[in-house]
Amino acid sequence: MGPGYSTGLDKGLDQDYTTAVAWFRKAADQGYTQAQFQLGAMYETGRGVAQDYAAAVLWYRKAAGQGHPEAQIFLGRMYEKGRGVVRDYREAYKWAILAAAKASSSLRPSAIDLRDTLAERMTQEDIAIAQRLAREWKPIPSEP
Repeated sequence: MGPGYSTGLDKGLDQDYTTAVAWFRKAADQGYTQAQFQLGAMYETGRGVAQDYAAAVLWYRKAAGQGHPEAQIFLGRMYEKGRGVVRDYREAYKWAILAAAKASSSLRPSAIDLRDTLAERMTQEDIAIAQRLAREWKPIPSEP
């Protein structure tokens, strides 16, 4: 998790991450993107569940696929680092530029930083392919 990341559970209240996971799963299974993102974060950090990068990617992908910019950034980082997925800079770059286009002003710098970091490691051809993938990307409707 990056600096300043919060599940909303660390506000000085009793921290019962296991219960939080159960509630996030109920909401995530109903297609709520913020719950999907939170569940991904909990799997990535191992809060309330065993740390499981593949499960984190699954939940980030669900939220990112529906256009959740923060999930897109986190999914891009998973692809950048090869956590839970095969390292793929093109895929990471795609998610970074999608997030940068839709992120709030507070999130946009994280997306731009990820994009620029990746660009330093990629060829111009790889960047062009990632840009094409981003242009062709369509959000997935939320599941009922």
